[in-house]
Amino acid sequence: MEVLKLDNRNTTLVDSVEESLIRFFKEKGLRPGSSIPNEIELAASLGVGRPVLREALSRFKMTGMIVSRTKKGMVLGEPSLLGGMKRCINPLLMNESTLCDILEFRVALEIGISDNIFRNLTDADVAELKEIVEMSQVIGNNKYAPVSEHRFHTKLYEITGNKIITEFQDIIYPVLDFVKEKYRDFLEPIEKELERAGALVTHRDLLKYIENRDLKGYKKAIEEHFRLYSIYLERHKK
Repeated sequence: MEVLKLDNRNTTLVDSVEESLIRFFKEKGLRPGSSIPNEIELAASLGVGRPVLREALSRFKMTGMIVSRTKKGMVLGEPSLLGGMKRCINPLLMNESTLCDILEFRVALEIGISDNIFRNLTDADVAELKEIVEMSQVIGNNKYAPVSEHRFHTKLYEITGNKIITEFQDIIYPVLDFVKEKYRDFLEPIEKELERAGALVTHRDLLKYIENRDLKGYKKAIEEHFRLYSIYLERHKK
């Protein structure tokens, strides 16, 4: 096997090995399912010890970029684009600025997928959303309410037919839950104020626009649905 050149601009030797392997895969035109050289050959070509190589390979395996196959050894896989993000998203380890950025992105994304939702919407989707809303009425505001909240918005993401969008929703939803719990004393009075003013847009309200296939009305309503978080962001991003 040819000698592979290490990229010495990276922070650690493992980083250099990782970058060199990625460059090797690209230059060889390897695709998912392609076999790659074994550890002994790779270590010799890179001029590094197998422990260093294994650490670099383990990073690829964590994202699904490399998988092991019986009798075939290591082969390239199709990595999960959000796999790494899923492992590092932990609200407890984030400062308030990062929490705000993720929350703002999530709100913008959900407003932005409105066209996708209405383009793909079926009668079966509407029926399922209606069932979720009806169940939330039965549940009320108790410990199971967040489950209903999650189901409704997850279903909206699923309707888009975009797997990346749906996966992203699952990854960042814990951030939304964390913000709601951590800043409960700040958010609850605002929520009650919006409710008294008749400005609180619920899932049932959103469902009416969906049932009527009223995209324009839905776009305005979904923005108002997130008004609580918009107020939070306005006051915490200063």
